[in-house]
Amino acid sequence: MAERSTAAVDVADNSGDEPLSAKADEATTDGTAEAQDSTGAGPREVVDEPTGSEVNASTPDLHSGHKLAGRYRLEECVTRLDGFSSWRAVDEKLRRAVGVHLLPADHPRARSVLAAARSSALLGDPRFVQVLDAVEENDLVYVVHEWLPDATELTALLGTGPMDAHDAYQLVSQISQAMAAAHREGLAHLRLTPGAVLRSSSGQYRIRGLAVNAALRGITSEGPQRADTEAIGALLYAALTQRWPYESDAYGLSGLPKGVGLIAPDQVRAGVHRGLSEIAMRALANDGATASRQEQPCTTPDELAKAVAAMPRIRPPEPTFTAPPEYQRTTYQQGTYGRPTGPGTPPTQSVHAIPPAPLQSRTGKTLKWAVSALLIAALGLGSWQLAETLLDRDNSSGDPGTTQTNPKNEVAPPPAVPLRITDAAEFMPSGSGIKQEAVPNAIDGKPGTAWITPRYQGYANFGNLPSRKDGSGIVVDLGSVKDVSGIDITMYRSGQKAEVLAADKSASAPSSLADFPQRLTQLKTAGSSLKETLSKPVRTRYVLIHITELPSDDTGSGYRGGISEISVLG
Repeated sequence: MAERSTAAVDVADNSGDEPLSAKADEATTDGTAEAQDSTGAGPREVVDEPTGSEVNASTPDLHSGHKLAGRYRLEECVTRLDGFSSWRAVDEKLRRAVGVHLLPADHPRARSVLAAARSSALLGDPRFVQVLDAVEENDLVYVVHEWLPDATELTALLGTGPMDAHDAYQLVSQISQAMAAAHREGLAHLRLTPGAVLRSSSGQYRIRGLAVNAALRGITSEGPQRADTEAIGALLYAALTQRWPYESDAYGLSGLPKGVGLIAPDQVRAGVHRGLSEIAMRALANDGATASRQEQPCTTPDELAKAVAAMPRIRPPEPTFTAPPEYQRTTYQQGTYGRPTGPGTPPTQSVHAIPPAPLQSRTGKTLKWAVSALLIAALGLGSWQLAETLLDRDNSSGDPGTTQTNPKNEVAPPPAVPLRITDAAEFMPSGSGIKQEAVPNAIDGKPGTAWITPRYQGYANFGNLPSRKDGSGIVVDLGSVKDVSGIDITMYRSGQKAEVLAADKSASAPSSLADFPQRLTQLKTAGSSLKETLSKPVRTRYVLIHITELPSDDTGSGYRGGISEISVLG
């Protein structure tokens, strides 16, 4: 049995701070404050909690209906805590739900919150809930982020019971890979709790509050990579056992028995996958000890992601089918037809056990030949009448004004129809976007709106900027794998060099050109539209409209392009 890290403390002890009643909506939204923070229930961190004299700024006294920047209308307060508040809001310009964190400009953490939000926005990784805006105006600092109403918080998932091995494997694999990518860019979370992890309807996990949640509460750490790694280990431990791996209860989960220390998940609950149990212990225990092996501890998300990848892949459980009812044979099939019944059974009509002898006399043979001749004559007459009818139909089909029939009786394939696009994002292979907020204009069904690039000077290929060497474009998400039979794209301006690519049907959150190996169109200079009908449907969920060169704009020295409307046919 391994010993628990002696330095594990809570990421933010908010004892005495009660969130609003609107907190109940957090299970499927994108707020940042969890109602069940408690001491002794988090990864190893150094917490800079301000004293009462340090936080002298009060929470902004705003109400539902207030508008920020003339476009973000506040709808419902999710959290009011420690001088800041979090809201569900509506972006009236793009007509979509968003989340907003608000705090006064003179708040001691206002500058660090702005810096954290802007750094997180530059990451542009779709595995994280995206920061859309970070602004200081009218003595207020506010951060606008995505709102995911169709996602489910991990806290709610764990409330229904422990996860099976496949779901727990997907959780630790996706979360560790995402955090490894964030740390490579110098970003840490420091508050990676069950409330910060969301699972979409497609089974993809997304992390909210990267850098921002910690900045709002003034949390720092001397070892951010170790802190986030231990937090991922705690999430995996909870997923396997439905217990929080510390003595205190937290996030609706019971803690471990007091005085026993940190015990492996497979010793807490029967049937836990042995490999995942050891992965959780390597992330949580500083000495890396497990029940059966002495493995090195995982001290960074990258090491944890590599350890998970080295495991044999855990496949989803086989679907269960209800067995059909046993086939009931009829009385005839059971062999009782014509047999005498037993005592007490109502009598049935008797049937001769021995069939009558066939017609063997001369009269019988004559009768058989006569019947045969009549049958042959009837067949001949019927064939002649059928042939005459078909000839008459063929002759009438050649007359003017008659309707031609299909001689091969072929059924025409059904016409292609537009598939529902559930989401769209800017293609950002360099990690930074150019017009992310305008992407919804390309899928809103209005040709008058468009996603338009900035004006680039001097060169058609996005100004020859190193960050734009792979071009740009839009990736549309069909929600699930579908058969794509064609595309119909309205371009913002003629003369753009573009192509349409598709990801593999097994792809998850593709972000580079290598993730789109299936070609739907050739790279060519497009006119006002880009249309293609495929000879064979392509199975995919993600389609990329990739632009590599822009046409000249009206100035003669600049280049600009864009996409007005995207329609994927199936």
